[in-house]
Amino acid sequence: MIRLLFLFALVLNLAFAAPHVWAQRPNKIPVVGFLMMAAGPEDGPIQGLRRGLRDLGYIDGQNIRIEFRSAEGKEDRVARLAQDLAELKADVIVTGAEPLARAAEHAAPNTPIVVVMNDHDPVASGLITSLSRPAGNITGVFGLQSEMVGKRLELLREMLPKVSRVAVFRDSYSQRQFDALEQAARSLGVQLQSIDLQNAYDFNAAFEIARKKKAGAVVVLFSPVFYRERARIAALALKTGLPTMNQEESWAIAGGLLSYGPTVAYAFGRAAYFVDRLLKGAKPSDLPVEQATTFKLTVNLKTAKALGLAIPQSILLRADEVIR
Repeated sequence: MIRLLFLFALVLNLAFAAPHVWAQRPNKIPVVGFLMMAAGPEDGPIQGLRRGLRDLGYIDGQNIRIEFRSAEGKEDRVARLAQDLAELKADVIVTGAEPLARAAEHAAPNTPIVVVMNDHDPVASGLITSLSRPAGNITGVFGLQSEMVGKRLELLREMLPKVSRVAVFRDSYSQRQFDALEQAARSLGVQLQSIDLQNAYDFNAAFEIARKKKAGAVVVLFSPVFYRERARIAALALKTGLPTMNQEESWAIAGGLLSYGPTVAYAFGRAAYFVDRLLKGAKPSDLPVEQATTFKLTVNLKTAKALGLAIPQSILLRADEVIR
């Protein structure tokens, strides 16, 4: 009898305690979907986002979960990957280009979206209504690569004053940049040799064309696919003996000669600020879109030595980073 009374009392205690136990369970770990066109899981964008989130107290796998998806350069995969993140009920989706933002918006119209855009005017394209009050469910960071291509060509000409012919690698993402580069080339007296890469992206053939056209250097315009293949491009440039000018430091780290522009990892690290605010209840329309304003000049001395080039002191003195 005493045993039965004890068991009954224990059941009652558990019953009364159960609501309290459930109330103490942690909230659902927020899910951040990360959709990229070509970047891989170890590249600058995802590393920058993780670092930015970590600085704000978020640890992937502990109090936040990042679901990374890459289309690996294949545009026909984008819609399916965006739908995948929508079906996972991601709390926020981070992405890196206008087509990806459109796909995410279509798949998850009520989910906040943070976009880190390169060479894209989000207001002119109708992605947002204004920088200060973006409206809708999209906010983020953008940079206009086309505003910097002229400066890159100036730096390349300063590095190689005798070069008069420059090959330009471009694709469908690069039209605005190429238009701006043509204007800069006219003022600098440089002849551009456009090499359009689409679909197959045959970089071996592209460098062979540049060599046959007697180009003295190569400017690689911004493209998600070019970014993904930056190490391969750098290796082929070295093999062909052609100096390259690129957009940001990861290119120089991969073996390119010069790079100038906003750092990808920093831009995606800044995206973490938006993720944090959105997870805490802010609306995308209340978070002004920011424009990248910090640019970095990186010089790879090892590549210069391999190409038999001397870096002018004027460039070395202005370089933010020198890879030795």
